Amino acid sequence: MGRTSRKPTGIFITLEGGEGSGKTTHARRLCEWLRTQGLKVLHTREPGGTLLAEQLRNLLLDKSAETIAPETEAWLILAARRQHVDHVIKPALADGMTVVCDRFSDSTMAYQGYGRGLDLRVLETMNDWATGKLVPHLTLLFDVPVAVGLRRRQQTSSQNRLDREAKRFHEKVRSGFHALARREPRRITVIDSAQSLESVTQTVEELVMNWLKTHHAGKSRRR
Repeated sequence: MGRTSRKPTGIFITLEGGEGSGKTTHARRLCEWLRTQGLKVLHTREPGGTLLAEQLRNLLLDKSAETIAPETEAWLILAARRQHVDHVIKPALADGMTVVCDRFSDSTMAYQGYGRGLDLRVLETMNDWATGKLVPHLTLLFDVPVAVGLRRRQQTSSQNRLDREAKRFHEKVRSGFHALARREPRRITVIDSAQSLESVTQTVEELVMNWLKTHHAGKSRRR
């Protein structure tokens, strides 16, 4: 997939949350459920989604790498996002697909803005440039207490550089996500992901179904 000038007709759903929030598991489950509803679905993630973006992801999350300055971290993420948007997300939306993305712009605001302390207005401007002002139609924010999320991460074998950050950093990130949700309540829905897996799955399906009925009934379905 490459650049496209066609008007987007698909649906763009993003899943956000701190470490151990369960969003990656629920992104996969959501895609499986959306397909049962007759939707053409693209499941992708950030940083990542293209060969170059995945290479940048590896650099960003490598726990053995040298210390990365907050500004460098932001530029790498935004570079990966530009590739992702240009080569994957926009073409898929132009083809009428439902794109489900594990992290997007809100993570940059929460992690690099609220967490790292970078200027929020500058980050917003940079992100608009990187995405061409692409904004998700719906964002699901999976919220879990920091201690619970980090404990979940410690029980996995896939530890990364962010897992080594101090608890205070993760608290700032969580507060940042909540601030974003308060600012855009029509787009961002907060989900209590401290509940059981099946309970959260049911909540997600109900929320998305209601949203589809209200905003995109009949769109992006297979002909």
